[in-house]
Amino acid sequence: MVSRNSGLGGGSPSLPESSQTAAPGLYVLLLSIHGLIRSHDLELGRDADTGGQTLYVVELARALAACPGVARVDLVTRRVLDGQVSPDYSAPVEPLAGNARIVRIDAGPEGYLAKESLWDHLDSFADNTLSFLRAEGRLPDLVHSHYADAGYVGKRLAAQLGVPLVHTGHSLGRVKRRRLFAAGLKHDVIEARYQMGRRVEAEEDTLAAAELVIASTADEVEEQYGLYDHYQPGQMRVIPPGVDLARFKPPDGGERAEPIAGEVARFLREPDKPLVLAISRPDERKNIATLVQAYGSSAELQEKANLVVVAGNRDDVRDLDGGAQAVLGNLLLDIDRYDLYGRIAYPKHHRRDEVPVLYRLAASSGGVFINPALTEPFGLTLIEAAASGLPIVATADGGPRDIVANCRNGYLVDPLDGDAIVAALLEVIDDPDSRRRLAQQGLEGVQRHYSWTAHAEAYLAAVRPLLEGGTAPAHPVLRRRPRLYHDRAIFTDLDQNLLGDPASLADFVRVVRANRKCASFGIVTGRSLESALKVMRRHGIPMPDVLISSLGTAIHYAPEYQEDKAWSRHIDHLWTPRAVRAVLDELPGLKRQGKEEQTGFKVSYFIDPQVAPPLETINSLLHQAEQTVNVSLAFGQFLDVTPVRASKGMALRWFTHQWGIPLEHVLAAGGSGADEDMMRGNTLAVVVANRHHEELSKLADVERIYFAQAGYARGILEAIEHYDFYGSCNVPGADGR
Repeated sequence: MVSRNSGLGGGSPSLPESSQTAAPGLYVLLLSIHGLIRSHDLELGRDADTGGQTLYVVELARALAACPGVARVDLVTRRVLDGQVSPDYSAPVEPLAGNARIVRIDAGPEGYLAKESLWDHLDSFADNTLSFLRAEGRLPDLVHSHYADAGYVGKRLAAQLGVPLVHTGHSLGRVKRRRLFAAGLKHDVIEARYQMGRRVEAEEDTLAAAELVIASTADEVEEQYGLYDHYQPGQMRVIPPGVDLARFKPPDGGERAEPIAGEVARFLREPDKPLVLAISRPDERKNIATLVQAYGSSAELQEKANLVVVAGNRDDVRDLDGGAQAVLGNLLLDIDRYDLYGRIAYPKHHRRDEVPVLYRLAASSGGVFINPALTEPFGLTLIEAAASGLPIVATADGGPRDIVANCRNGYLVDPLDGDAIVAALLEVIDDPDSRRRLAQQGLEGVQRHYSWTAHAEAYLAAVRPLLEGGTAPAHPVLRRRPRLYHDRAIFTDLDQNLLGDPASLADFVRVVRANRKCASFGIVTGRSLESALKVMRRHGIPMPDVLISSLGTAIHYAPEYQEDKAWSRHIDHLWTPRAVRAVLDELPGLKRQGKEEQTGFKVSYFIDPQVAPPLETINSLLHQAEQTVNVSLAFGQFLDVTPVRASKGMALRWFTHQWGIPLEHVLAAGGSGADEDMMRGNTLAVVVANRHHEELSKLADVERIYFAQAGYARGILEAIEHYDFYGSCNVPGADGR
């Protein structure tokens, strides 16, 4: 392949000679290197590199260029000459808006490359960009890099030009790595395919050099950037991205004539009632099931409003991937369970340009928008709804907190509390005057906080101190860890260890937060994901890096609790829950637990040991029925059956293997007999004083298991000190110490 190291292709598109000298006004250089960027008809979703960031940088450039005092905005990207893409991407310069333009720089081979293939060409990109800028006759006043690759280039350009560096990560490598693990990719594959090590190093270097980092939400600052050694909260600003107010606007009456309106109405017996609208991907984390169940359980809400669930596009549910298929399958089952026919619409198809129409339909009906996601880092749909004059009800997490605080246009709820969801929806629907007030406050709040004009104004206010002379703010000297990723992890049961002593829990949380850059924090529980999240929120337990739930049958990763699908596939081996139930349902002393405690990989019973057969007999009966499973007994009253490959200990070991953490650097705090297999073996382990239960007493003489004198979280802190967990991480006295 031919390397292009001569700067801009097709000659240098210099400005007219009269503009080559310094001019009054700010000159902003935006760097967004990968993907396909042009001024019109953005190919959003064409591939993984042409998504939200592409739209963001184009809109930012336009918005900044429109501000008084801004003389020039250049959006610099990579030039592409490739017959597989539009020739638009080969133009060296393209006007964008007024005094804004797109500048395309040559680097590496001519063809279109995925961002992971650009790393070896970024130094050439930096050199060619610098040559271009010097030939222009005016240098930028600041450089603003977008994503890790641009950060790598931006750091070099800002240093050579002597101007401030501003950075926006958009997506962070440490967080992306978790998502890739959840998708089932192995450590070596992730490093080879995604160049993750280079990406994270570039992000660390960029954060060390940047004088300002712009994020979308406070949650992003704390939970995502906080994972980095060079996280400097004093140099970070939350400036939410703008929404296109030409697309998202209040109803004008025309929305009812749109085809999508008819598509929604055909489901409904009384289509003129207020609409409760939910729009999301068909993903378990979006929590559609809780919304439908809450609606189905409330005769009052059904009487007063229809429910509209727009969950992606489909031709046949059976053709979707497993996760989406499960979500939509459960949706249809719940519609039948609650007999919601005629009260709920669930259209199969919608176009991108019909999404604003859906918001306007709901607004014109006197309805409300709801986002019940388990976790929501940003919440773009909430801003779109607000811009459409639609009040909102949203999960009390992450971005929605900021949005409701800024717009005062709705209510925050616990997404796992169906009664709270119903109450908030009725609060909006029952009071037309309050609803109109919320809608108006939303419209005003969007204009003030979430329009592109507002974004640009906040942006200029944030960068102005960097440009007003004087020296750049001093960066503290931060210590980098010796390893790129976490080299240790602490896992604890939820109920038996963290609950019961609020004071010790608060101390434990402080210690975990203080050491989050070197150690992963995990919770291992028999509770379901939903139940565990509810308890964690109630007691102020921070989001763990990994949540192992339902006795090790499900693994979810922060920050969005994405499920580890590879683990689910791995444990779905010789697992036939119907056959298990057929054996156990007939036994005396066993009573199946409620539906909320049953999952696709766990069958749970209450057991009366005085009446039920011994555990050995239960195992024998299952073996006779050719069921190869794990059977566990906890606290003498809970009997659980899981796949043979699933347990708390095996889930923990899966995680440590995937993440490259030695078992010898894992501290496991157990609370019942179900925790035994995660405490035995090469892990460091602790049994806290309040759990010196007979189920765990047999571990007293096992090597590497410490019985603490203190109870609850204080006992875990005692074990952290005993093992010097955040230091040498060793058993006292081992190896002659």
